[in-house]
Amino acid sequence: MPNFHAESRFHRLGLSRVAGLDEVGRGAWAGPLMAGAVILPEPTRALRRALQSVNDSKQLRPTARETCAAIIREQAVACAVGLVSANELDALGMTAATRLAMSRALATLCAQPQALLIDAFPLPASPLPQRAIVRGDGWSFSIAAASVIAKVARDALMRGLHEQYPHYHFHANKGYGTAAHHDALQRYGPSAEHRRSFAPVARLAGQPEGAP
Repeated sequence: MPNFHAESRFHRLGLSRVAGLDEVGRGAWAGPLMAGAVILPEPTRALRRALQSVNDSKQLRPTARETCAAIIREQAVACAVGLVSANELDALGMTAATRLAMSRALATLCAQPQALLIDAFPLPASPLPQRAIVRGDGWSFSIAAASVIAKVARDALMRGLHEQYPHYHFHANKGYGTAAHHDALQRYGPSAEHRRSFAPVARLAGQPEGAP
């Protein structure tokens, strides 16, 4: 379960505004890559109680994620999301796109962070002190909170895209490679929201786009 151990290392150095960063949507066949950035206050007993249900977004059911996202927004010093479109991801590649999404999330924060905790990926473009933690969303509350904020935002966006591209059932699969999604790709070809650099999509990229 997440804790504040990694944050506390920076707090002891006088760096109180630590931003957790995480991305969601890396493996999806369609839709944007999104990153969350969350700055939590220095931990108190009350804050620990408030965040006790917060975990890596992949470990939470959708209703629990929504509840946790509301708690995080209430408790956070600042939180934001950054988005990289499917077309940008195709042009940049996954690693560069992930870092761009994180940079955009950081740029949108209403408070300037003093240090960064990042899930897996270092962020060389940032001059801030930082620590990349493999599977950090299971270890750090700040990173877990960022994963929840990003996941909830991306799921909402994908539900909206379902209205525009109903054939692909984005409201259910959120752009990931389910059997039904694969069947829709075979029947209708890729939409404008599909990642054409991904092999399952690239094989069908010459077919007509799905009806809007």
